[in-house]
Amino acid sequence: MARIEPLRALHYDAAVAGPLQNLAAPPYDVIDPDQRAELASRAPHNVVSIDLPEDPEGGDIYAHAAALLDAWREQGAVVQDDEPALWAIVQDYTGPDGRSLTRNGFFARVRVEDYGAGAIRPHERTHPGPKEDRLRLTRATQANLSPIFSLYSDPQLKAWRALEPATGGEPFAEVSDADGTRNRLWRVADPDAVQAVQDAIADAELLIADGHHRYETARVYAEEIGGEGPHRYVLMCLVALQDEGLTVFPTHRLVSGLKDTDRPEALAATLKRCFDIEEIAVEDLVPPGEGDGTIQIGYMDSHFKRAFRLTLKDQAIADDALAGMPEPYRRLDTAVLEALVLKGPLGLSEDDISHLNGLGYARSFEEARELVESSTFDAGFFLRGIPVTQIQEIAAAGVNMPPKSTYFFPKVPTGLLFNPLSERR
Repeated sequence: MARIEPLRALHYDAAVAGPLQNLAAPPYDVIDPDQRAELASRAPHNVVSIDLPEDPEGGDIYAHAAALLDAWREQGAVVQDDEPALWAIVQDYTGPDGRSLTRNGFFARVRVEDYGAGAIRPHERTHPGPKEDRLRLTRATQANLSPIFSLYSDPQLKAWRALEPATGGEPFAEVSDADGTRNRLWRVADPDAVQAVQDAIADAELLIADGHHRYETARVYAEEIGGEGPHRYVLMCLVALQDEGLTVFPTHRLVSGLKDTDRPEALAATLKRCFDIEEIAVEDLVPPGEGDGTIQIGYMDSHFKRAFRLTLKDQAIADDALAGMPEPYRRLDTAVLEALVLKGPLGLSEDDISHLNGLGYARSFEEARELVESSTFDAGFFLRGIPVTQIQEIAAAGVNMPPKSTYFFPKVPTGLLFNPLSERR
C-alpha cells in the first residue's frame, strides 16, 4: 500500500517574497519561452527561476537553480515549517467544456515505491527527454519543486471530509492562474485530521494522473542516495477518484510529413477498410460524450479541410490489431488510433512517437483545428475524453496508455509548496 505522510513543507513567506499571485507558475512542461520571461518578470522570487532555470551568466542552469533556492532560504523568502502538516487545496475552475466545477485535494509526501499493484501505478507511457532534466534539477536543489498529481479511491470521501473543516477559515494562500482557476490552500496540522486522512486511504492504490516523469525521477534519485531519509519521499497532490470536480479531457493528435509521400493514399485505404466515414461540420470534430465502448475519432487534413467522423466498423478489428492486450485497452481510442493508423499507414515507430517525429499534440479543439487549417500539420485526429473508470481498468490490468492519452484539468500550480529531500545544507 502507498505510504502517505504529512510534510515539513518549504513555502514562500509572503512578508518577504510578496503575494503568491506573483510567485506561482504553471507546471514547467507547459511553459514556452515568452511565458517564462513574463513569469520571471513578475517577481525576483517567481518559482519559474528555479523550476525552469536559466543562468544569465551562461553557467550550469541546475547549479544556478540550487544557488537561487539557497539564497531565497537565507533571505527568508522561502521558509520551512517546524511541524509536519497536510495541505488542503480547493480549485474552482471552468473546464474546456464550459462547465464550472470545484476540485478538492490535498498535498502530502508519499514514499517512493516501485510501480505495482496495491501501491502506485502509472497510467501512460512517457517520453524519455524530460526525465534527465528533472533528475539533474533534483540532484542540484535536493527538493521536489513541483508536485505529482495522483488519484486514489475513496467512495465515501472520508479523507476530504476530515480536511474540509479547515477550509472554512481564511486560506493560507490564494492564487488565480491564466485559465481563471482559483487555487486556495490551507495548512492542516491537527493530528486527528491527519490520522483520519491516513486511515481513510490506508489501503488505497495511487494512480499517477500527471507527473510520471517526476515520479520516475524520484525513484532514480532515491536509489542514488540510498539508505533512509527524506529523499525516499516525493511531493504529491492527491484527489479522490470520486471527487465531483475530477474531469478528464482529450489530447488531440496531429501528424506531419505526409506531403510528397504515398502515406495519404495508404491512410485513406486504411480508414475506408476499418471505419465508417461520415462527413460532419468542422465544429463537431470532437466526438460527443465520453467513450461508450464504440471507437469514434474526428479527422481533418490540411489539404481539403473537410471534417469527418470515423467510427470503427467492428471491435474485432481493434482486438486483432491489439492482440495480447487487455480488453479495456482494446477499447481505448488512443490505443486503437496508434495501432491502426499511426503505426500502420502513417509508419510511425515507437521511437518516432517517443521523440515526436512526425507527431504533435494539442489540448484544445481550437488549437488543433488552427494547426491543421494553417497547414502547420498535415492532418489531425480529434479525440474525446476517457472515462475515469476506463483509466482505472487499464491501470489495474498492468498496462500503460499511449503518451498524452489524458488531459487532467486544471493543472496543479508550481510554487504552492516544496518538499525538501535533505536536511538543510
